[in-house]
Amino acid sequence: MTVPPAGASAPAPALGLEPNPAFGGRPGPLLLVIADGVGIAPPGPSNAVTEASTPTLDALLASPLSTSLLAHGPAVGLPSDDDMGNSEVGHNALGAGRVFAQGAKLVNRALASGALYATEVWRTAIEHGREHTLHFLGLHSDGNVHSHNDHLYQMLERAAEDGVTRARVHVLLDGRDVPARSALDYLAQTEQVLQKINEHGAARSVDFRIASGGGRMTITMDRYGADWPMVQRGYECHTHGVGRPFTSAAEAVETMYAESDLGDQYLASFVIVDDAGVPVGTMHDGDAVVLYNFRGDRAIEISQAYEDPDFSRFDRDAVAPHPQVFFCGMLQYDGDALVPKHYLVNPPVIERTISEYLCAEGVRSFAISETQKYGHVTYFWNGNRSGYIDPSLETYVEIPSDNVPFDTTPAMKVREITDRTIELLRSGEFRFGRLNFPSGDMVGHTGHLHATIEAMEVIDECMARLIAVVDELGGILVYTADHGNADIMFTETDGVRVPKTSHTLNPVPFVVHDAAWHGEYRIARPDGAGLANVAATLLELLGFRPPADYEPAVIAF
Repeated sequence: MTVPPAGASAPAPALGLEPNPAFGGRPGPLLLVIADGVGIAPPGPSNAVTEASTPTLDALLASPLSTSLLAHGPAVGLPSDDDMGNSEVGHNALGAGRVFAQGAKLVNRALASGALYATEVWRTAIEHGREHTLHFLGLHSDGNVHSHNDHLYQMLERAAEDGVTRARVHVLLDGRDVPARSALDYLAQTEQVLQKINEHGAARSVDFRIASGGGRMTITMDRYGADWPMVQRGYECHTHGVGRPFTSAAEAVETMYAESDLGDQYLASFVIVDDAGVPVGTMHDGDAVVLYNFRGDRAIEISQAYEDPDFSRFDRDAVAPHPQVFFCGMLQYDGDALVPKHYLVNPPVIERTISEYLCAEGVRSFAISETQKYGHVTYFWNGNRSGYIDPSLETYVEIPSDNVPFDTTPAMKVREITDRTIELLRSGEFRFGRLNFPSGDMVGHTGHLHATIEAMEVIDECMARLIAVVDELGGILVYTADHGNADIMFTETDGVRVPKTSHTLNPVPFVVHDAAWHGEYRIARPDGAGLANVAATLLELLGFRPPADYEPAVIAF
């Protein structure tokens, strides 16, 4: 575990907010609606947002208190403008009010400087690998949302340099943050890297190879406890070699492509076997396992399955005894629960979030979404912090998600979230609330245009209901998103449409709806404004002056 140098940061300012002398807020509540994955792109047949019938959203976007915000790249702490945003970094920025270096950027720095290899965790993993087998597990692509294959390649090469002679790679096929059927290209690149390492280390009998895999939405990468059997399938595949046998990962993918039109993310688990049909990469006592994903949400559960001594979500001994391995993650995915215990790169330290300030001021608030995005309006919004900041002032509501393909239920739980939000607003107990409508993102990820159009129309229907209630209560509604997705559903080359299942680089909407507005403030979008500018705006609308080091508000008085 890396340790920040002494004196790396100044003491945090005391929490406390001054009143906004220009605006004391409205008598009713302030509601923030985050339409997950709903970006802004030119109208066209691939844009589910504009293809849908959304009179309420159209009216919001046409209002004088409407603008757009950046939700990708450096605006949310990612390395470059080529890096798409995601829900985790988006909600970090929304809740923190400042931009913090995020996963990929942190890992890039640690690899470039060599700091990652100087950690006790890396040295311990290498020691285990020299004596036994070093396993690398992670999302296999260059999508740069959960992982990047360049990180994998650098660690594989360094492991060989450090004396490891036997390593196994367990690949989780993407097809979500990258083109839907791109796995073969990535596998070919990885096989070339492995071949080069093996040839260079032939005198030492170096043996690095792919051992197992499967689609990211079929095995291993569940989140928020939505589908533990999915984690079990991945655990048993990677650990004990349970899966359909093939002689290579490419053969597995080619065979499954021929059998259906499923994208990479939905392909079944597979294992690589030798000529005798024996899996080449099962895990055993003394092995080391490096989970090279840097994003936390879909890494927590598999981490717990490997390292929690009291794990009980499924029987780890059902196939064979659970091996005692040294497990580490690229980062610590949950800093409060300390998952995993060992990690290679420190996650960003995010303190003084907007929720901490509001609790210090005694402001009662609520957060609500369904399971798929519940952690985003709580854990990620609060700066990667589990649990309540102040349970006497906050109420968190989770609507259980259905465990079904989201294109089959494009409304998801948007109506149920709306129903419960209206109850919370009308209770009169809360001055601020935030919610996440997940369907623009989760249905958008399926690549199904018409289902995503339906999802947008349900969001529009529910927005109309929320606006009516906020108006009735004399409050303000703010509408935005955390990144794009539904705004580009396919690309087209020579008349051939290819579903786009990944996020986009497009900006997102930002609208203030205030029925009592008579010009007291205006949109004054700072240059380069992004999601981090939202927190200061919310504080201004609540009648407070934002902290001096927050990104400036999107409104001016």
